[in-house]
Amino acid sequence: MATKKLANPKPGVGEKKKGSNSTDDLAPERIAEILRLLEAAYPNAECALRHRNAWELLVATILSAQCTDARVNMVTPELFRKFPTPKAMAEASLPAIEEEIRSTGFYHNKAKSISGAAKKIVGEFGGKVPKTMAELLTVPGAARKTANVVLGVAYKIAEGVVVDTHVLRISKRLGLTQETDPKKVEQELMRIIPKDHWIQFSHEVIHHGRQVCIARKPRCVDCTLESLCHSADKTWSSHR
Repeated sequence: MATKKLANPKPGVGEKKKGSNSTDDLAPERIAEILRLLEAAYPNAECALRHRNAWELLVATILSAQCTDARVNMVTPELFRKFPTPKAMAEASLPAIEEEIRSTGFYHNKAKSISGAAKKIVGEFGGKVPKTMAELLTVPGAARKTANVVLGVAYKIAEGVVVDTHVLRISKRLGLTQETDPKKVEQELMRIIPKDHWIQFSHEVIHHGRQVCIARKPRCVDCTLESLCHSADKTWSSHR
């Protein structure tokens, strides 16, 4: 199928006006179809961060900030070989941790977060990563996105929706939100996405964002959601 550029798309011709979400965009039938198509396109979508337990996932997620998952996966095997448990990490010096994670960027702050998380988990949670959002949010380095990753992936507990850059961007492109703050976007997604899809929805959208709905040049001609999308920055459209 040949691609063609959209020339100055106008609201009302396969596009919707900017502003608050269209009622049709949030119709349960449309949401259900988005979920169906995502599941069909990415039936085995899962977290790309390699880990063996909740502690390793927590550390890997902290390291993934402004860093690719591929780079994190290169770093963590040696990091966990040297410091395999929260107790071992809590006893490690900051320079020793920094040396192992340097290539992930922002390694000073990340080392402080990892060391602080280890000490908190050893000191207050018996060496086990907690299983509630409220407790996880007291752990250094574990903001809401990180907590959602750990709860959803390691414990299969849906307390929220992971909102990373891919989920934020694609949710806006699909008209599921007009918000820009991840916390507000998460709250909106929690209202319109059935709870039993919260965990998988994020995995599928992240895969979609990496493979098809790319930030600078979305591959709309290859997109399984194209017929449901009215984003102004589409590179191809079947809408007439």
